[in-house]
Amino acid sequence: MAEFDDHKEEGALRTIGEVARATGIKTHVLRYWEQQFPSLKPLKRSGGRRYYRAEDVALVERIDRLVNKEGYTLKGAKSALRGVPDQQAAAQETSVPNPGDAAAIYLPRLKALRNDLRTALEAAG
Repeated sequence: MAEFDDHKEEGALRTIGEVARATGIKTHVLRYWEQQFPSLKPLKRSGGRRYYRAEDVALVERIDRLVNKEGYTLKGAKSALRGVPDQQAAAQETSVPNPGDAAAIYLPRLKALRNDLRTALEAAG
């Protein structure tokens, strides 16, 4: 779970900046994920200021784990969050790679890097 050092209570509302610092996820990525994941809906106050509830922070951490640590695509992460198996991921799981296969070692990280690059390009454009 994210470590907040702001001396607020555990269930307190957090700004997008506080969530970004605690999770290591940039604010533009968090805003992008809000567009991509309908279940991620922080409270918005006047001026569009976002306030994340504890359950929003937990969802952000789960999305981060799926995309950046387990190598899911955003589409695959959406499916996983809905509990619907992603057909592409299921097909990959049925073909068990040889333990010495370099692709099995590097593929999840390469997918995560690809997603980071896509996010950066979309944020810049």
